[in-house]
Amino acid sequence: MSRFPASHTITSDEPRLNGMLLNVIYLLVALVALPWVVWRRVSGGRPVAAPWQRFTGSVEIPAPEPGVNRIWLHGVSVGEVQLLAALATELARQAADAGQRIECVISSSTTTGLEVAAKRFGPNRTFPCPLDFSWAVDRVLDRIQPVAVVLGELELWPNLLAGIARRRIPVVVANARMSERSARGYSRIRPLVRRMLGRVTVVSARSQADADRFAALGAADVRVAGSMKFDGVRGDREAADVRRLRQLAGFAADDVVFLAGSTQAPEERLAAEAFLALREPHPALRLVIVPRHVERTAEVAAMLDSLGLRWQARSRLEADGIDPAARVLLVDTTGELGAWWGNAAIAFVGGSLDGSRGGQNMLEPAAYGAAVSFGPHTRNFHAEVGRMLAADAAIVVDDGPALTAFVGRCLTEPAWAEGLGHRAAAVVASQRGATAATARLVLEQVCGEAPVADLGPHGP
Repeated sequence: MSRFPASHTITSDEPRLNGMLLNVIYLLVALVALPWVVWRRVSGGRPVAAPWQRFTGSVEIPAPEPGVNRIWLHGVSVGEVQLLAALATELARQAADAGQRIECVISSSTTTGLEVAAKRFGPNRTFPCPLDFSWAVDRVLDRIQPVAVVLGELELWPNLLAGIARRRIPVVVANARMSERSARGYSRIRPLVRRMLGRVTVVSARSQADADRFAALGAADVRVAGSMKFDGVRGDREAADVRRLRQLAGFAADDVVFLAGSTQAPEERLAAEAFLALREPHPALRLVIVPRHVERTAEVAAMLDSLGLRWQARSRLEADGIDPAARVLLVDTTGELGAWWGNAAIAFVGGSLDGSRGGQNMLEPAAYGAAVSFGPHTRNFHAEVGRMLAADAAIVVDDGPALTAFVGRCLTEPAWAEGLGHRAAAVVASQRGATAATARLVLEQVCGEAPVADLGPHGP
């Protein structure tokens, strides 16, 4: 019996006609957006990732070897790519234990996502995700030849899912999340969402609340495996890359590193102002700023200059050496934030103050036992934040003065800060296991194994 749901079977020309209509709509949108795409490339901003490759569906991935089951993983940007890299490792381990041969290839939709994916998977297994034109989707599927497709968190496109369905390939949405806000938006186009979710084989949800929202919108098979983000973070402050960055930055044993990571404007300024307010009474304080988008580093650098701060750029440390008078480090490279968090005693996680971003991954500094803070807008991590706050393992700061007060308390009450960090690390440790559970669900589709009743500590 096929493991592919009957609802996925396409028996008429209606989906292809719908796909043609979508192609026309997409082309009109692309024409309108073309000047913006060109401007992004020539203005020095973050360029649109591989627009021509994604439009045509041309990818340079070798065909799978005979007898190897290829799994296509897709993550929109850096966070999803890192989660899927951990999933790929677990898939390989479980498949080897079961005597199966698999290979994971990965796509992303952003330049930074592709950079991180190429580092983790290698360039021969990394490619830009096609835009949702039917010809691009079909060309990629013909080239990749996957036996299963894994979509990170929530990335549903009509033509992509239709093309997968025509080939009767199972689809798993991994670490699936759907906020109340997203559910309200999707409910306005419920027929389209129901059609797309009807082509998803299994939704592996990060929480029961997310699972309920997917089920309400039409997903047929929804299982709660827990949040893979708890597995995708490390906690070893003596790991080689953490120690290398510590030495590179010249952090002394008595330095107290305050790191503001994945920041958006004006969060860098608020962190810098907190440092300015506290550096004289606390000369051991060091500030590290890691903007969410590396192309904003010139803007952040100008802000630091305007405040009269002496700072160094991460990219110049090897060439210039350590400036002992510079107590501020601006990280202008990509892919290192996870290791920088391992040097932080005090953490502020960005994208969480303005209400439009939804927050970034606070579990990374939590796993290292840092004293963690973030703003009130963290809908992207609703379940994870709920667990941390319930355990008194993080602090919500509403504005700049609150951030300064938080850092100040960490400096004047180190036992309080250490307790906050210990509880944060304990929360992360208690929630691990979702990646292994999700891997079992994926291999169930690939290898035809019986469903696993116990998905770990968070399900079924």
